[in-house]
Amino acid sequence: MQAAILPFSAGWQWINDGMRLFRRQPMAMFFWSLITGLLISLTYIIPLFGQMALIAAMPSLTFIVLNACRNIENGRQIMPGMWLEPLRDTQARKGLFRLGLAYLAACLLGGFVATVPFLDTLMAAVDTEGQIDAQALAQAVQGPFVTFAIMYVVISALFWHAPALVGWHGIKMTQALFFSMVACWRNKWPFLLYGASWGGIFFAMQFIDDLLTGIGLSQGVAQLLMTPVNLLVAAVLYCSFYPTYMSVFGNNYRQEIAATGTH
Repeated sequence: MQAAILPFSAGWQWINDGMRLFRRQPMAMFFWSLITGLLISLTYIIPLFGQMALIAAMPSLTFIVLNACRNIENGRQIMPGMWLEPLRDTQARKGLFRLGLAYLAACLLGGFVATVPFLDTLMAAVDTEGQIDAQALAQAVQGPFVTFAIMYVVISALFWHAPALVGWHGIKMTQALFFSMVACWRNKWPFLLYGASWGGIFFAMQFIDDLLTGIGLSQGVAQLLMTPVNLLVAAVLYCSFYPTYMSVFGNNYRQEIAATGTH
């Protein structure tokens, strides 16, 4: 797999392309954003295990949205029965399942490695009677949080393109992880702009939320007003995953489609 090397401006172009895909079928992608948000909320019913299940499902969920975006790009109207269609392929389903377990293991390992050096500081936030000093705990978790955030950049690079490489190309998981890492490294500057741009967008949304409460609206009303906006922005985010893959590996994928005659 040969990964293209893109200019710095590609990071913003991915977001523009994601917006373009969203505008072509906004209701379909808004529906996916709503379902994803609902799944995230449902995981809190079963603390810890619910979140672990969601993490393990992320490669499959990513593959589903990539296929939806491919259908939109090809002019196919997304129907309800099409969402799970990508997982009907046995080989792809098994590969994505293994990839999900690997992703969960990587996140758990990253969390463990990020936390162990700060255990003494974390334990110090709890007194001998088991009472938690909220301020001390807030300061104590900063170290593990920053450490895990740095490690997660590496984890994300390993798994970013892997769902498409496994699901569409049938590549072995270890090779997919390697190809994904190399592709992300070759395009580190576009991804830096991509990540910074989304960070700015989410910061702006938080600012608007704070502004609404600042002018006298209750937190509940502000959340009610912001919910559709949050879902819309999340939908565009999901749509932008597709161009990050196609611009890097798209020529390889189109060549395979032409060779096999599949659509």
